[in-house]
Amino acid sequence: MKLTDFYYDLPKELIAQHPAEPRDHARLMLYDRQTGAVEHKYFYDLVDELHPGDVLVFNDSRVIPARLHGKRVPTGGKVEVLLLTPVGDDRWEVLVKPGKKALPGTTIEFPEGLTGTVEDRTDFGGRIIKFAYQGNFDDIIDKIGEMPLPPYIHEKMEDPNEYQTVYANERGSAAAPTAGLHFTEELLQKIRDKGVEEVFVTLHVGLGTFRPVEEENIEDHQMHSEFYSITPEAAAKINKAKAEGRRVIAVGTTSIRTLESAGTTGTLQAGSGWTNIFIYPGFTFHIVDALVTNFHLPESTLLMLISALSTREKILKAYEIAVQEKYRFFSFGDAMFIH
Repeated sequence: MKLTDFYYDLPKELIAQHPAEPRDHARLMLYDRQTGAVEHKYFYDLVDELHPGDVLVFNDSRVIPARLHGKRVPTGGKVEVLLLTPVGDDRWEVLVKPGKKALPGTTIEFPEGLTGTVEDRTDFGGRIIKFAYQGNFDDIIDKIGEMPLPPYIHEKMEDPNEYQTVYANERGSAAAPTAGLHFTEELLQKIRDKGVEEVFVTLHVGLGTFRPVEEENIEDHQMHSEFYSITPEAAAKINKAKAEGRRVIAVGTTSIRTLESAGTTGTLQAGSGWTNIFIYPGFTFHIVDALVTNFHLPESTLLMLISALSTREKILKAYEIAVQEKYRFFSFGDAMFIH
């Protein structure tokens, strides 16, 4: 399959700059993945589409204020560092802007006495930086870091919590698992009251979210590894649901990637590890039956993933309808329920 097979034309004015208020008043497209049939609802209507016994699987990763501003030593040149993945011993994989001068041995000074030394390059254009500091690293980052909004969001975010799910818990992501942004505490309670089970897994969103597909043949694209974790309790609940023929519904593509990475045998394995799973049409799903998701960028791995749940042609037709109906796109935009 070619990269251009996943292109669609999106007017810039449909790229959402702020979340809906309240969150669950975003629009919701209901999409039948077998027939391609489409209905138009609001996100708070999701509760009506769920069945008692369904299992909703959420990614509880919490976004850290991962964008840091510093100065190169000794020149004083401004540097922006985006924290991606901790690799141990106060070392992080990062993206650096401008990157050309971030050679091994470069030292960067940040506020609050934090310094970082570039130690190595990575295969994906990033750097490995070792940090030195006094006190608690997380506390320092919370003081000096900024929320790493995607580049297509140009308007200032007044409240950093706009870019966190209400159930965010495990620190570590460089981007939000955005399908979950639509849920409110009130909606979650209505879903529980209906007899829907909720399960939390963790996948820390890293470079894979920011890295575009550059290969013409999509099969040649290499996904970046991201850390995931599934507790024994979560695995047991999901396996029980599968054995009993109940639906497992992923909230967001990160939840799908977690479940399918750890469920290749058809039984979900508890534990943690690194996944670089790349899901595109032709993929066989072993765990997930349905998906709550946002509308994704043209030619992105996320659009390829949801195409695998149906067909590329049907998904692009649904996106065409979404454009015609002026749905809002990307991180703060509207949602789809693919069932």
